[in-house]
Parts: sequence; structure tokens; C-alpha cells
Amino acid sequence: MPSSKPLMTASSGPIPDSVESALRTLETESGGINALAAALRGPLGETFAKAVDLIRNAKGRVIVTGLGKSGHMGRKIAATLASTGTPAFFVHAAEAGHGDLGMITADDVIMALSWSGEQPEMKNLVNYSARFAIPMIAVTSNASSSLGQAADIVIELPKAREACPHNLAPTTSTLMQAAIGDALAIALLESRGFTALEFAHFHPGGKLGAMLKFVRDYMRTGAEIPVKPEGTEMSEAVVEMSAKGLGCVCIVNDAGEAVGIITDGDLRRNMRPDLLTASVDDIMTKQPKTVPPSMLATEMIEVLNTRKITTLVVTEAGKVVGIVHLHDLLRAGVA
Repeated sequence: MPSSKPLMTASSGPIPDSVESALRTLETESGGINALAAALRGPLGETFAKAVDLIRNAKGRVIVTGLGKSGHMGRKIAATLASTGTPAFFVHAAEAGHGDLGMITADDVIMALSWSGEQPEMKNLVNYSARFAIPMIAVTSNASSSLGQAADIVIELPKAREACPHNLAPTTSTLMQAAIGDALAIALLESRGFTALEFAHFHPGGKLGAMLKFVRDYMRTGAEIPVKPEGTEMSEAVVEMSAKGLGCVCIVNDAGEAVGIITDGDLRRNMRPDLLTASVDDIMTKQPKTVPPSMLATEMIEVLNTRKITTLVVTEAGKVVGIVHLHDLLRAGVA
């Protein structure tokens, strides 16, 4: 019920009615999530673990199905499973009886979402599951429903009030369905030891895909690397810095190993009349931070942020093979 006493903002006056409504929605929905977490700590936890084992040991895929808002949640769950190493796709329960049952094989596992568990459109799927001994996991709030009784495993979600003031529009219930789907996907991911490298195979596009590439995909190589040998005069190093446009120059020994780096900051800190005639050995920051070309871009960004630097020298077998600058990462949409 709406509060009779208006809430107050931290700055000036009462909160608008629309914001009060939003807060009530979030409070109601968080109650559903808390109830779900409490259920998992109890008897539902054992059922959940059985569902994870069933899916992990299946030879085929997870066929997620549902209708209405549960169908929309089913599509999301199937997408999350597929992107985290559990092959899955969505089959609409109503379309199943018109040929889409042919998408389901005996090696698959069906995950059927229905809050009430009583949609008549599920009948064809239920019969097909029984006929070909295809295991079915029901995600419902009613284990005694037709769907619950037909399923091999029932993940019974606790009954919770919808955020809708009439307790009708699916809101809290769909959030709980999405949450249990996420929980299944992550539990399966962790049980398989699914790595970030494997995750990258399924996410080559967008910013996520960019972050899951490697240092080698962003580093500058060959003639693009600003580099000078030990003993070089600073005048030559400054020319090299200006020519390559990265605001730095890597200093290497005779073996091609990075022994130092000179940045714009080093120039400012060492500004003096004889700077241009000094040796790079006296100006450089020794033992620069280096990374291998096989490092993930996400790890590389963490190094840059932690050390508060903008440039990383890339080495392989001890020798300089590239250089990465924060501006390149920004242009690529990684940072």
C-alpha cells in the first residue's frame, strides 16, 4: 500500500509520486529475490543442484520453453546459457506443436517456464518429453500443477507478490525467473571451469568482444614502436618520441630487451639546460612495466589503471615486440 507520509529527498522537499512508485516496485521485487535466496538455502537448494547436474551431464542442449512473459524470460535464459558454455536455444511452447518439436532430440534437456504451471499450450511438449524420455525441468511456482507433476525436476519458485498494485502484471515473478536462470548459468559455468578465453569465443562483437581480445590485437609493432638503444643522447630520443606520436620512447639494450622508458612526464621532471645533451640512461625510468602479447585486454586495462600509466611495453622471450597506448584502447572502445 502507498505510504500516507510522503518520502523526502536528500536535498529539497518530497519525492515525486512516480519515484515513490518506483521505490515500491523495487522493494517488492527485491522481496521476491530475497525469498528465492532463502529457498535456495533450504530444500530448493538440493533440487537446484540436481538440475545443474542433469544439464551438465546431458549430451545435447538445453531447450528452454515458455509462453507470454515467461517466454520472454526463457529467451533471455537460453541466450545466457549459450553464451556461458551451455548450448541452449528457445522453443516457443505454442509453436512446438506445429513442427518445432522436431528441434528437440532425445539427448536434450527441456526447461519449461510457467508461473502457474497450467498453460494448455504446454501439453504437446509435456507429451513429447514423456514419449521420448527427454528429461524436463519445470520452473514454476506450483509444484502440484500439471507441468510440475509431469517434470522430472521441479524448481519451485516461492510465491511472491507482483509489483503491480493489482498483483496481476508479471513483474516480481519474471524477475525471479530471470534470476534463477542466471543462477543456473553461472553454476554451470563454474562447474565446467569455463574461462574468459572460452567466453571470448562467443563474444567477438561490441565492447565486450573488444575487451576479450589480446594485447597483440592492439599493440603497435615494427617501425611504429618508438625505441632507442642505451647511451643515446636525449635529443635523438625526443625526435623519436615526436615522430612516433606516443609520448614515450622505449630504451633497449644490445639484446633488444627493455631496460627503460622515457615519457613526457620524465621530460618535465628532468627539465634542465643540458637535458638534450644528456644520456637517456640518466633520464629513463628503469625496469618499465611490460606485458606479454597473449594477455587479455581486460587484464591489460587493469594494469594501466592500477599503475596509473598510459603506456605498456610488450615483450616476448624478453625482447620488445610492441607497445600499447591508452589512446589506442580508447579508439577501439576497450577502455
